[in-house]
Amino acid sequence: MGKQFGAKRGLKRHKTPDKFERSAVARNRKRVKHEVTRSTSPTLPAELSGEDSSGGAYEEMSYKEPTMYDKLLTKLRSSNKSVADAYQRRQVAEDDETDGTESFSVSEQENSDEETDNDSLGIQEPDMVGTEEQTEDAETEDNLEASDTDQDDDLSVCGPSAVASSSFSKHVEYNLSKTEAEDLSKKKWKYTWEVSAADVSNCKWVGTGECFLKDADRNSNYGLKQKLYKHWLDVYKTSGGNDFHSSRQRWFFSLCNSYRDILHSEKKPFYHKGLEEDSNIMDAYLMHSLNHIFRTSDLVRKNDAKISKHQESTKEEILPGVSFLDQGFTRPKVLILLPLRSTALRVIERLIQLTPATSKVNVEYIDRFYQDFGSEEVEGDEEVEEHLKNAKPQKPPKPSDHQSLFKGDTRDDFMIGIKFTRKTIKLYGDFYSSDIIVASPLELMTKFGKAAKNKESDTDYLSSIEVVIIDHADVISLQNWSFLTSVVEHLNHIPSKQHGTNVMRIRQWYLDGFARFYRQTIILGYYLNPDMNALFNHQCVNYQGKVKSVCEHNGVLPKVLSQVRQIYERFDADSIAEVDDARLEYFAKKVFPKIKDSEQGGIMLFASSYFEFVRLRNFLKSQNASFCLLGDYTDQRDISRARVWFFERKRKIMLYTERIHFYRRYKIRGIRNLIIYSLPERKEFYPEIVNMLEGSDDVACTVLFSLFDKLRLERIVGSAPAKRMIKSEKGVFVFC
Repeated sequence: MGKQFGAKRGLKRHKTPDKFERSAVARNRKRVKHEVTRSTSPTLPAELSGEDSSGGAYEEMSYKEPTMYDKLLTKLRSSNKSVADAYQRRQVAEDDETDGTESFSVSEQENSDEETDNDSLGIQEPDMVGTEEQTEDAETEDNLEASDTDQDDDLSVCGPSAVASSSFSKHVEYNLSKTEAEDLSKKKWKYTWEVSAADVSNCKWVGTGECFLKDADRNSNYGLKQKLYKHWLDVYKTSGGNDFHSSRQRWFFSLCNSYRDILHSEKKPFYHKGLEEDSNIMDAYLMHSLNHIFRTSDLVRKNDAKISKHQESTKEEILPGVSFLDQGFTRPKVLILLPLRSTALRVIERLIQLTPATSKVNVEYIDRFYQDFGSEEVEGDEEVEEHLKNAKPQKPPKPSDHQSLFKGDTRDDFMIGIKFTRKTIKLYGDFYSSDIIVASPLELMTKFGKAAKNKESDTDYLSSIEVVIIDHADVISLQNWSFLTSVVEHLNHIPSKQHGTNVMRIRQWYLDGFARFYRQTIILGYYLNPDMNALFNHQCVNYQGKVKSVCEHNGVLPKVLSQVRQIYERFDADSIAEVDDARLEYFAKKVFPKIKDSEQGGIMLFASSYFEFVRLRNFLKSQNASFCLLGDYTDQRDISRARVWFFERKRKIMLYTERIHFYRRYKIRGIRNLIIYSLPERKEFYPEIVNMLEGSDDVACTVLFSLFDKLRLERIVGSAPAKRMIKSEKGVFVFC
């Protein structure tokens, strides 16, 4: 039972004893005092604090139903004195919350730019603080004067906006009821408003609840901490921008700052002629991440100071109420999921650039970072380049988007923790002491597997994630989407071990198990597919609501160069669960008989997914068909042999998948009859595949589709034709 007591928010991960130490309460006093001595910046005067418009004021209840965490503590306190003491103090604090004592709202506490050590976020025993933390203690006094200056700048520049309740405070202050949480788990969201997307034709944003996208005050800092806003504005102007208010990055930041779940499925990626758009959106979500982390650390630090002040004046240990519940189970608050090391390099480099200079006087382990995430280079690189210049080109160049995406380190196993202290960015920090975790779904799945086998390891650092950003979701979908789904399912669980957390400071909605309803998930991709829709609809349950992009497509048929008759044949399926069986049945009865007895070779079967590839392979084997394979896991020598056999007509049929085309971009020779068993997810692949057909005579292209292929069909033939093809009584359509 002791395994489910909380989680650690420490500076360095340490081995936790099997039983809770009985001196925990005494050490709590010492720890709070120790942390406050390191946070020497004075607190701002009392500011105006607005009541949460969505939550309102809650009156004291005579009875409060025990939460599942309270029940757990009740069971533990009979056998452990320290747990019993913590439980009793927590209950007394909640009962006396409205007894007339002074209270402090989150909005009052989080608007300062004091730049003391963010390590006050880590609740850790004093005897476990090592040399690293002692060095930071010394830095605190050296930067007291600078902190005061930042504070004064905030008051003079911001004016009235500085005291306004931020989106951050409104979001974390809201008290979600048990009934509301149950409704969110099964709620079907209705999109009630829409706004045209700036600078993107045929696209719009739709959202739930009330529309919040109103004209922002040009004189405000748009919800950013003043220091972050000033630095971002300087970076924007240095890059040549002249109207930050109307810029795409400012607009998308406002979208992120609403703390709603976001699905942007029409983001043109940097590798597909969308460098500016991709960079603007990346800047926005990185600034949102920094803003969230800095506001969280400011709130904890200011509460530390107030607790210390109370103790000095009353000589009694404070019993914090709701105003002092400012932490989760563990320190990490932002998780950024990316597909490749090269994309992680791009994101982390930009994160460092967007961090204000005063917070990045030192970037630790930057050399190691470039060694791990930089381009993979080999010794003698200059000799290799010289050899390539003199050698005759033997292979046609890959498309520009392929070259751009797969430039650099394309490995998909990485995970790095990033910790922000007052003057330093620490790369490769212990995950429990990090603020941001940047990882690939594959590496996290590896961590889950190790934790399942080894009881000493765990992934509790994911228990308090409050912002999840999934960038390049389209690329992740061509790796293994089930890994990403598993990662999201592992977020915001009650920790499996006790990691030294301060029970008195954990927010109530964490203890109630409601953290996933406060988690913001931002999904960014080049296109939309059913997997992304399912994740957004079922795993993203933020109480704030949802926003997503919706676009009309023109199609890519004009990019087909040869005059090929493209015959689209629709098959019927009653549900999405039956569509795979219906597709194979239609192919077996209507399409395969035409090619089985034909003597003509050069038949390519294109399948979008590996699952479809396996079903087709097994079917062709059962029919004793003459075929060769180019699949996801086919050995390179087998691939070369299969291409030769197909071109020389030694094999009549070639089975080819979208995934291998994504990674290799082969130009297959000898295709005379193309059968697209399932449309590709990436619309640019369609003309690439069709244009492989050789000759102008007796070539054919057949495409199978159903109602459940609507998303892919729209991207290829266009939104309007796709709707007609799905609703029409006819089942066959021809494009030339």
